[in-house]
Amino acid sequence: MNKKHITTHESQLVFLRKIEGQIRGVQRMIEDERYCIDILTQLHSVAGAILKVEAEILKKHLEGCVAHAIKSSSEAEKQRKIDEIIDLFAKFRKIS
Repeated sequence: MNKKHITTHESQLVFLRKIEGQIRGVQRMIEDERYCIDILTQLHSVAGAILKVEAEILKKHLEGCVAHAIKSSSEAEKQRKIDEIIDLFAKFRKIS
């Protein structure tokens, strides 16, 4: 990536720390032999929070890094970013 254009994700650290706390809570729930549905509900909440962080980082990447590449005069840089996004979506689909 061009050194002049750097996208940061520090704002997501707050959410990741909350998720970390939720994970510790799930561990305690399991240790305390809590009801399965309660554990599953909390895990669903954690998964939703992770998806929210993921979406925000992707949004910033598209608005920052990708937009910057598309505005550049380098066709190679534009194509690299397009290929990167295509590969990313292909990878995300495999997980689902």
